[in-house]
Amino acid sequence: MKIPFNDKHQGLYKAVTIILPYIFIVGSLQVLAAYFSGYDYMHRDTFPRTSLQTFFSSFATVIGTVVTVLLFQKKKIDLKSFGRLGFQTISVKKELILGLLLGFVIMSTGFLSLLLINEISIQSIHFNLTELLLNVGLFICVAISEEILCRGYMLSTLMKSYNKYVALAISALLFSLLHIANDFISILNLFDLFIAGILLGICYIFTRRLWFAIALHFSWNFFQGTIFGFNVSGNDHYSLLQINYSNPSIWNGGGFGFEGSVLSIVFQVVAIYLIYDHYNNKRFKLSLANFL
Repeated sequence: MKIPFNDKHQGLYKAVTIILPYIFIVGSLQVLAAYFSGYDYMHRDTFPRTSLQTFFSSFATVIGTVVTVLLFQKKKIDLKSFGRLGFQTISVKKELILGLLLGFVIMSTGFLSLLLINEISIQSIHFNLTELLLNVGLFICVAISEEILCRGYMLSTLMKSYNKYVALAISALLFSLLHIANDFISILNLFDLFIAGILLGICYIFTRRLWFAIALHFSWNFFQGTIFGFNVSGNDHYSLLQINYSNPSIWNGGGFGFEGSVLSIVFQVVAIYLIYDHYNNKRFKLSLANFL
């Protein structure tokens, strides 16, 4: 059904209607990646995917995401089209560093806090350079694909129809619901992911750039799963530290991972406030300087 151009909800319509084509295109490429990497979906309970096969699947997801988004934007694949998705070559180094640092600070603070209150304990250390590097590649792919879809396309599209804060809230809700089929999912986990969607998008609504969000998304997943031993959105991966839970709880996130915990929500809300305050103070100072 064609939506009138002046329909104020056209942004929401476009943000939602991309989901099924996205699932089909990405799913098809993931099946191809599984075939060529030797993964058998029919026997996945007996032979789970190796880290290399998981990486190939994630790389296929990036390709599928870029193709789907550019098809919906009706743009050819070139440097300008990538720039419109949020890859402008402005403040790249600064935003990447800040995103990486924020993810590390939140995860390391959460990990140490849970150790201190005996919510978790370290069982062993397992260093495997190959697995670690594959996880770096995996989480880079996850960050790029999810940010292109949820912020580069969905949030930017929603901002054409709604106030930027309303658009941010809707995109965060869609981001949360895209994880609804994950293992160990709960209402608390979905709310936590909604807050994560706000955190990942708050910088974008002021800059229209994805560098910070991609770096934060990668850092969040990498340190959570690969370094500190938590599951990532219910998925288990190789980790340097092997941890034990005293008891799965709302404080440690249980099988979903730290990002399903109350502590995660608290830290994210603080980060959201600091980022919001930074951009609003910056705008205030610029306006005052122009006035004077």
